[in-house]
Amino acid sequence: MDLALREAELAAERGEVPVGAVIVRDGVVLARAGNLTLGLKDPTAHAEIVAIRAAAAALGSERLIDCDLYVTLEPCPMCAGAISFARIRRLYYGAGDPKGGAVDHGVRLYGDATCHHRPEVYGGIGETAAAALLKDFFRSRR
Repeated sequence: MDLALREAELAAERGEVPVGAVIVRDGVVLARAGNLTLGLKDPTAHAEIVAIRAAAAALGSERLIDCDLYVTLEPCPMCAGAISFARIRRLYYGAGDPKGGAVDHGVRLYGDATCHHRPEVYGGIGETAAAALLKDFFRSRR
């Protein structure tokens, strides 16, 4: 999670919402990313999506079997869906997102009968640091 938090800090330095993601398999980092929606002018360039794309390219496969994703914020519906489609084994996230999350809040995608793959989910990992990054970022913009 420390690497994901660093990616979130780098995103904040670029003016992006500070969310970072890291994908690991067998102890090896396959991909790391921060939000790039502003920089790429792409509403789908959330940290999770960018990391999933990079890990899939590194593995040469659309399935990220035996891969774990660490992300600083509870994934939104788009990212939760991508995590499922990529067949991520485990999802570790930092701060919960009551307004936009889709794992333990909102639509709770993995609890729906139509969800074909459900990763193991562990929330609250590095929550204090992740939440502080987000609060500081938005406080400075108000």
